Amino acid sequence: MLRITIPGRETLELQHAVFDFNGTLAMDGKVPLTVREGIKQLAHSIQLHVITADTNGTVAEECADLPIHIHVIAPGQQAEQKAAYIKDLSGDVVVFGNGSNDELMFQEAALAIAILGTEGCATSTLLQSDMVVPAMENALELFFQTNRLIATLRK
Repeated sequence: MLRITIPGRETLELQHAVFDFNGTLAMDGKVPLTVREGIKQLAHSIQLHVITADTNGTVAEECADLPIHIHVIAPGQQAEQKAAYIKDLSGDVVVFGNGSNDELMFQEAALAIAILGTEGCATSTLLQSDMVVPAMENALELFFQTNRLIATLRK
């Protein structure tokens, strides 16, 4: 568990991190080496999950060597499926995403981080986020240098 106290907000006791795959954890279906390293380091503190429609069909292969649970959603009502997945997890959840189908899971999470990235970020999801970062590497660094997270989210 990651415990983060943010002045003016409730203390986060993060037990799960849930990542969208394409456009967030991966670009064009491939997980960069720098993201792989961050994921492996973060897994020492929190349970990791990928939830995806698997647009490029690469999630199983790309995540085979990562300490991360993979959940592929079915076609149709993808936003609702992602939100239901978050609701089923116990404890505080941090989510990472960029797509329109991430909007509802952002609403369910204790902390929602939008990844702008090369693909961009759906405005509806962006508006539900607690913060926005330019790339997944930057998002992961927030959990190794938590003062960055605190500085942005304090009230």
